[in-house]
Amino acid sequence: MTAQSLWRPTRRRLTDTLLAVLAPVTVCSVALGGLTTWVGAGKAGSPARIGVSNGRVFLPYGNNKDTAAFFDVTNLGGADDRLVKVTSSATSGEITLSRHRMIGSGAASKADVASAAVPAGGELSMSPNSLDVTLTAKGRLRAGDLVPFTLHFERSGSVRTIAVVIRPR
Repeated sequence: MTAQSLWRPTRRRLTDTLLAVLAPVTVCSVALGGLTTWVGAGKAGSPARIGVSNGRVFLPYGNNKDTAAFFDVTNLGGADDRLVKVTSSATSGEITLSRHRMIGSGAASKADVASAAVPAGGELSMSPNSLDVTLTAKGRLRAGDLVPFTLHFERSGSVRTIAVVIRPR
């Protein structure tokens, strides 16, 4: 073998090789970074799968038509969702999501909220001591009546359900 037949790395060959390797490594790194951000933001995995059950509406007292409705919302999917609005053909006026908090001495405060989180694999259980749906009934309600509702979610769209009118305990 002669000295001329041996391959020798030259500056030009090394530069060309480095550039050829650097382009795909850079593209893969940017793609991996983007996917990592996407997964970290909760955008990956299975979508939210919302189920609504145990709908109930408190029977208004006397001639009052203002009342509250409660639902159990489950999310069996892999992504978080938010309850953003509730509608019903059996109500008049605005329906709002409200959060109640005990402030001591048997007193409570109520604050309207824009939305309520339904975590992935979790549940949102409404009650008189936490979150509820505040509404005004169109007509007179009686115990046992069924009231139609549509719950609107940020990612899952709308879910139709019914709630039974019950006497508060």
